[in-house]
Amino acid sequence: MSARSDAMALFLTLSGWGQARRSTLAGDASNRRYDRLIHPELGRAVLMDAPPEKGEDIRPFIAIATHLRAAGLSAPKLLARDEALGFLILEDLGDDLFARVLAKDLSLEAELYEAAIDALLVAQNHPMPEGLAEYGAPEMAQTAMLAPDWYLAHTTPVSDGQRHAFHDLIGGLLQAQLTAPFVLVQRDYHAENLLWLPERNGVARVGLLDFQDAMRGPAAYDVASLLKDARRDVSAPVQEATLTRYITHSGAAPEAFRASYALCSAQRNLRIIGVFARLCIRDGKPQYPDLMPRVWANLQSDLVHPALADLSAWVDAHMPPPTPEIIAQIKAAHV
Repeated sequence: MSARSDAMALFLTLSGWGQARRSTLAGDASNRRYDRLIHPELGRAVLMDAPPEKGEDIRPFIAIATHLRAAGLSAPKLLARDEALGFLILEDLGDDLFARVLAKDLSLEAELYEAAIDALLVAQNHPMPEGLAEYGAPEMAQTAMLAPDWYLAHTTPVSDGQRHAFHDLIGGLLQAQLTAPFVLVQRDYHAENLLWLPERNGVARVGLLDFQDAMRGPAAYDVASLLKDARRDVSAPVQEATLTRYITHSGAAPEAFRASYALCSAQRNLRIIGVFARLCIRDGKPQYPDLMPRVWANLQSDLVHPALADLSAWVDAHMPPPTPEIIAQIKAAHV
């Protein structure tokens, strides 16, 4: 056994879960891994293994989970922790991710997305925790650079001048359209991080996962994350009804919010295209480029907004769509 395996076994024993059976749960794009624990007396829980030596830190997860639960939302209860070693035992919220539920019964789509937007409004209206880093125009412009730096760099590279023009263009749009006050943004609020808990009431029916990277940013960002999902197609009627519900219940100015929504979604989709290229090329995860066509379709739907005409022109001029040939090229770039 490795030293980490020994440390994990000791942590489980000291926390009372040493007799639990363990089975691996699907991980995410990070260095964290998750095991389901089934204990003969304590029942079920989830073990998070987040190695600090690989850059993981469980303290943000703990802080945001505590914050969300204080707002009445269904983030997992924290059952045991070792912050120094990066181990957490969490309440097991089950397997009914929105994506899985809807794959079995699409008739629930409107109900689930309505519940998700109501839970999001609660999260945004609850006073923010202290010390959240800002995800504003400069930060969003910088993360959008993943598109030229990873997607274009390994397909049809742009010149330094074109790259700087892209940064200035999207940075200027973000600076002009993102207005305060900012809210807590979970930044990965979508169907594979939300669980359906119909036995609970109200907004507690939405289980929350993968919120440890929360920051202080524009209210439209998580709405875009939810409705312009990289992993499932949200039907156009549900997109429109959910967006309208958010605008109505938040009191946002409709025209300004829709412009911010389109821009946040475009920025997010550009970033994701770059992230998926990096996950393949740098990290050896070749499944991610296969998701690019949906992200590209989402981006194209964002760029039809009149406020994004200049960004649309730049993308048309410099970014090729992720055709099968482009995807194969990205996969071949992994060394």
